[in-house]
Amino acid sequence: MSQNGGNHAGMSTGMTEGQVRKVDKEQGKLTIKHGPLANLGMPPMTMIFRIQDPTMLDKVAQGDNIRFLAQRVNGVITITNLEIIK
Repeated sequence: MSQNGGNHAGMSTGMTEGQVRKVDKEQGKLTIKHGPLANLGMPPMTMIFRIQDPTMLDKVAQGDNIRFLAQRVNGVITITNLEIIK
């Protein structure tokens, strides 16, 4: 299942909605207030996530509503897919 940024059809499968609270380009991290992360068994909360692709940080700003997929990558919860809700 390919989940690259070009095609939005079917991309929201398994994704969680949230709101960007802080963008930290220097550290490659996003602070997000999010709904439940079903795939990780986590309840809704606000937390800091590492970003797999640093170019994702150029597309979002504080206050943006997003859908994202967070997965464990080498033991670290990492955002592997992200799209802005328009």
